[in-house]
Amino acid sequence: MEQEQKLQQEEQPYTLVLAPNPSVMTGPGTNTIVLGDETTGALVIDPAVEEADYLAQVIAAGEARGGIRRILITHGHPDHYGGAAALRARLGVPVLAFSRAGVALADEELEDGARLAVGRDTLRAIHTPGHRFDHLCFLLEGTGILFAGDLLAGVGTVVIAPPEGDMGAYLTSLRRLQQLALRSIVPAHGPVILDPGSKLAEYIDHRLLREQQVITALGQFPQGATVGELVPQVYADVSPTLHALAAQSLTAHLLKLEQEGRVRRHGGSEDERWRLERLEGRVEPGRS
Repeated sequence: MEQEQKLQQEEQPYTLVLAPNPSVMTGPGTNTIVLGDETTGALVIDPAVEEADYLAQVIAAGEARGGIRRILITHGHPDHYGGAAALRARLGVPVLAFSRAGVALADEELEDGARLAVGRDTLRAIHTPGHRFDHLCFLLEGTGILFAGDLLAGVGTVVIAPPEGDMGAYLTSLRRLQQLALRSIVPAHGPVILDPGSKLAEYIDHRLLREQQVITALGQFPQGATVGELVPQVYADVSPTLHALAAQSLTAHLLKLEQEGRVRRHGGSEDERWRLERLEGRVEPGRS
């Protein structure tokens, strides 16, 4: 049995444990990752919930790889660190994250580019803000496997919710990942992505299409429109039950366009309206 486990680890450098927290936001649940071997011990990425059977599975996966020595958090949303405190208390190991401002229970901070030895490979932390200001992806450098947290999802798209989310930063992070030689992407939610280049291009194209849809919709409201007025037009392809979530990403698009000087908001907080910025009577040309 031990020989069989070692062979499986050599073939697959990580173990995936699905957390029992399915929802509209998490899909089938959070993918918790355990990787490493007996030479360095194991680390776990995103222990999601404090649930006994689930944590027992995570610990068992770690023991098969030399025992868990570190807990890594991709970002400070509860479905990514909900089990971290309990796991730390039980194992006596540190929690690492990009910042304590994002993950208050972190014992150590990981800067962009930090490297951790994982078996015969190296895990590199990549700061990828956008979904959240403190978001990290982790690249297993020797194998080209990216553990992407919530930057991408195995199915569907990712909500960008201001003020923690930033659409401009999100697009920059996606483009940064395009510069890496990736073989696969393991998202925090949904199945493994086996065509990283295509998926990253798809995500960028999708966001730019939404941006253009926002501009087109605003063109129909010369006096400006509220977010509530824009959502049904921009997200006509999305179920109305999800329009409250869509409104967050739409707001992120508007804030990006405002930063670029392409739209302007006016009115009070109770009736905030957005309109296209016009220069010398013409709408400023779009920039990608």
